[in-house]
Amino acid sequence: MMYVNKNFLKCCSLFLLLVGIGNTLQAQTVLQTAYFKIAIDGKGYITSMQNITKRPFREFSPADKPSPLMTLYNAKKRVYSYPEKAVYSKSEKIITVVYSNGSSARIRIEPHAKYFKMKLLSLTNSQDIEAIQWGSYHTNITNLMGEIIGVSRDTSVSVNYAIGMLALNDNTIGGTADIQGDAAPFQYIIHSPDDKRFPLPAHLHEGQVFTLGGDGVNDVAFYGHKEPYYRILYGNAAEVDKNGRISITYQSRDRRSPREVYFSLIPNMAINTPNHLQVQPLPGVDYIGSSIAFWGSPDSTALMDVVQNIVKAEGLPYPTVNGKWIKDPAAYVPDVLTEGGQYDHMIDYTHKLGFKAISLYDQGFVRPDRGNLGYLDGRNFEKKPLKLASGNLSHKEFSDLAKKYNIVIGRTPITNSLAPGTKDASPIPSDSIWYQQKRLLAKNIDAVDTLLYVNDPTHLQEIGSWEGHSKSLNIIKIGKELIHYLGVSDKAPYRLLNVKRGYWYTKATSHQALDTLYKLQVTINYGYDGLIPNMQLQDKIAEYYADLANINGLGYYDFDGQEFLFNNGHGYYSTKRFFRKMFEKAKVHGIADIRFTGATLSEGSWHYQSIWNVGGGKNLYDAETREWGSATSQGKDLRDVSYANYFPVGMGGNFPITEKSKVEEYEHIQAMAVGTGATYSLKLNQKNVESCPEKDQIFKVIRTWENARAANAFPRWVKQHLVDPTQSFRLEELDTNNWNLYRVNNKTSGRQLIAKLTRATGY
Repeated sequence: MMYVNKNFLKCCSLFLLLVGIGNTLQAQTVLQTAYFKIAIDGKGYITSMQNITKRPFREFSPADKPSPLMTLYNAKKRVYSYPEKAVYSKSEKIITVVYSNGSSARIRIEPHAKYFKMKLLSLTNSQDIEAIQWGSYHTNITNLMGEIIGVSRDTSVSVNYAIGMLALNDNTIGGTADIQGDAAPFQYIIHSPDDKRFPLPAHLHEGQVFTLGGDGVNDVAFYGHKEPYYRILYGNAAEVDKNGRISITYQSRDRRSPREVYFSLIPNMAINTPNHLQVQPLPGVDYIGSSIAFWGSPDSTALMDVVQNIVKAEGLPYPTVNGKWIKDPAAYVPDVLTEGGQYDHMIDYTHKLGFKAISLYDQGFVRPDRGNLGYLDGRNFEKKPLKLASGNLSHKEFSDLAKKYNIVIGRTPITNSLAPGTKDASPIPSDSIWYQQKRLLAKNIDAVDTLLYVNDPTHLQEIGSWEGHSKSLNIIKIGKELIHYLGVSDKAPYRLLNVKRGYWYTKATSHQALDTLYKLQVTINYGYDGLIPNMQLQDKIAEYYADLANINGLGYYDFDGQEFLFNNGHGYYSTKRFFRKMFEKAKVHGIADIRFTGATLSEGSWHYQSIWNVGGGKNLYDAETREWGSATSQGKDLRDVSYANYFPVGMGGNFPITEKSKVEEYEHIQAMAVGTGATYSLKLNQKNVESCPEKDQIFKVIRTWENARAANAFPRWVKQHLVDPTQSFRLEELDTNNWNLYRVNNKTSGRQLIAKLTRATGY
């Protein structure tokens, strides 16, 4: 029986209790929402977190681990300061917290119907405090950890509860304050989501960390553990302790002053060792004003009831597709991924499937080049790269045809990588390229000198960026010249070794002693070669993508190299800022929210990113063996990350229709996609599709499932059946509002009706 305080509907309950402890009195503040009650003691620690939706109220705060409301971080000493005293003003809704270092914080705590809003108003004695941290908030939940958005979930029928946080401003990000570069390491951690079903072997323990697989360059090989207790991490907004209990954390940093980080996204692999990176100061970006929403609710309704409520009420990014929030499972929809370079029937295929986007993946990479002003095909759209028998078309012409069917087209950019030959990279490099280190030239040089002496060799021996350490990208910039080098002498006078002047077709010129020398921050090679912009130029690149979409009729991007947004040292903040700029400029143009996938998923992109169809084939989901990743563990790993963070699971670029394709394959693919909450990019090669005798039946099957999904017609108990790979299903559409779902026996061709499905109200 559900229990909700009826008086809550009129006002949020907020009251102060005095609890006797020995001969002293310690103030305890008790606050509640419709679903969640917390208690904060007189020291500034959360000592109770309760589910108040049903009796008896279940306690989620571990008795041995009270949670600091907010902690302070001194980055130079790498130490935290913890609360020692807290006083709450009921009238002001402000709690004043005093810390072990003498600082005093004023924090507003406002109970709302479904969450607590917390905001840092002021902090004294803050000169040595680089960052503040909300929490960590410790729970006794041991099931699913959402390490990207900071959520602790118990999905069992008996408990069915989740506790989480969301940032309410861009400079508050998921994770702990001590993480270098504000992007948590990409690695495996040992955590069993169910110790009865998946007990740990004797040689492993909860919280144990392992590096990724492979050589550190081949990203498919990263995924090397199919065991369910090897959990890959895409953040650290949720962590586990030695008992498997989940804690959640957010932080906010003072970005106004220069600083240096020692950063790698994959620091445990030799080929991706950290680099020393200067981080650009950002005036006006501070932790004062940092704000979070802290919530608890039944897990089964948390996303659409609580998280959506927070997002809308607090004005957070709320992209939509087909009129629905992109996080609404009924809005999940696959896309078409083109192969073969022929487009005569692609729009027709997509329309018959019920899909809404065509990714022109066979057109290769789009590199951000502000020199073309956003015109992919020339100022008069004179280039016609899209081949049709009836006549080749520009992107704009093809998008205009697709728009008639409410379909958008898209391309794959290399996010913020400034490639050689583009406006901001070469032959005249911008002064807004970011750098790892800044030094001075020790002696004059002319245009042909290769003896370059520097005032300080510190860290100049480091190769390229942290990712792959590409020797071809070991570049310095002096004035408007790019110079390649490898190594630095080990004795004074210090000089750069193996110097090549006028790199990337820049002009070699003379330079004077004491001219500034910048060791540039870069991407990787393998076709991703590029330089990293500073934050202001990155803002312009983000706006460029909105311009590109507006001019060429694009509505979809696959941001390859998305992790390059971390390369300036601002991590998830950089990512949030990039996508906010892009979406804001798109809104100025009056175009629809841009749908996008990308190479990664982070707290910075979670609100904006629609899907995560990275990789593909048997690495993601193998429809033949019916398993998540038969070639590697990538499918299992990315499924677990996405699902735990209330994000659509990705099956990658997959399931091409060929002459051998059968309808039954796609009944299973769609059942698994709907049951798991997954999308995919359907690989379509026009020649191969036309060779398939069952293509029209396959289109119809996929469309039937997608119509029912968009109608939110699948209840939770049905989805639990659909994810069982040993079962087969068939869905029949009766009319636009009703469907019959059958379980099929593949051996006898018999079938059993298991559910009559109906369009949900509001869909």
